[in-house]
Amino acid sequence: MNDVAGVAGDRLRSFIERIERLEEEKATLSEDIKEVYSEAKGTGFDVKIMRQIIRLRKMESGDRSEMEEILDVYKRALGMM
Repeated sequence: MNDVAGVAGDRLRSFIERIERLEEEKATLSEDIKEVYSEAKGTGFDVKIMRQIIRLRKMESGDRSEMEEILDVYKRALGMM
């Protein structure tokens, strides 16, 4: 394909097609994750808590500790502890 206004059409098409394939894979993975959560819920696990645990596990240990400390301070300030 020819360059149009300085854009290499073949290269652009390659990027677009790669992104489209990855988006399809992402949709499939999202559906798989949804099914796992549904299965966990069916066996009695609290899915909201599981999502929180996964979010916490993604965090660095130091960041997680700092967040928990600030959360405790806020809870004490609000009389929740």
